[in-house]
Amino acid sequence: MMTLRQFSAGLKSVPAATTWYLADLGEARGKEELFSKQSPQKLKVLREHAFIESAVSSNRIEGVEIEQSRIGTVVFGRRLLRDRDEEEVRGYRDALKLIHERNAKLPLSEKTILELHRLSRGQIEDAGKFKTEDSDIIEKFPDGRVRVRFKTTPAAKTDAAVRELVTLCQDCVCGRWAHPLITLAASNLDFLCIHPFRDGNGRVSRLLLLLQCYHFGYEVGRYISLERLIEENKERYYETLEQSSQRWHEGKHDPWPYINHVLFILKTAYQEFEQRVRQIASPKGAKAEMVLAAIASQLGEFRLADIERACPAVGREWIRTLLSDLKATGDVTCSGKGPAARWRYRGSKGSAAK
Repeated sequence: MMTLRQFSAGLKSVPAATTWYLADLGEARGKEELFSKQSPQKLKVLREHAFIESAVSSNRIEGVEIEQSRIGTVVFGRRLLRDRDEEEVRGYRDALKLIHERNAKLPLSEKTILELHRLSRGQIEDAGKFKTEDSDIIEKFPDGRVRVRFKTTPAAKTDAAVRELVTLCQDCVCGRWAHPLITLAASNLDFLCIHPFRDGNGRVSRLLLLLQCYHFGYEVGRYISLERLIEENKERYYETLEQSSQRWHEGKHDPWPYINHVLFILKTAYQEFEQRVRQIASPKGAKAEMVLAAIASQLGEFRLADIERACPAVGREWIRTLLSDLKATGDVTCSGKGPAARWRYRGSKGSAAK
């Protein structure tokens, strides 16, 4: 809440880079509304794809991974789960479902924060409960050394800190202390610095980011996975978080590196959203276009598994068939066989997409 406290005293200036992001995002939001009205069937495909990517990427950031062949079953199915990792992915799915279904009607509150944690942490004992012991953010090095990266809010003060965060966020919006997107990013930074849970803080922060985007009318997270983009820019994400958290407890920190990174993620999401909508010629060809875009984006040689990772909503056999079609038209070349096969894109997305 220290960032929002800064804003409550008056936001004297906004960095130029931040104003550029806000201008671009305002324009992108207008295009999103247009696409939503003109291309509802195209967007259905993107929603399904983003839903899977979000559940998988947000957990993968925390080192939780499941088998590629099990993704569809875990995210969309009802079968029994095999292990703890699958429980966490499905739990995150449940939290996403709650946000996507209720979005603007789901308030930012202490109750909501606890519920998102309860869902995203599956069946773990302290799911939906604030930490009961102090827990600092520790960085571990390959040689075994450790360092305290950030001292979080003590457990005894966590409840009060979260309540203040929620109140200040509401006051910031009502009082128009800052642009809504700046408020969104600032409250996300404060949440991460409070670190209210023993574990699962990163996942809840990403869920809150999606929820607040809905609150402020920026719904790109419904169609493009914000979690995947954060994962793809993970190093910069942690770098800006560390920069902006220094001296946070004193209220003398610089929140703009992290705020600008959040805005960068949103801008990237909108750019990808517009690109994908324009690529999808029809619902029937949507998955083909998505796979073709993933293939064309590969630099140098790639494996079938790389395309699976980029398109988790598409089955392996379907991808293999499309690669075979592209090989026949000369758009890709292949060396080796089976899992060791290496592909290289050469062509222009010819007849295989039709």
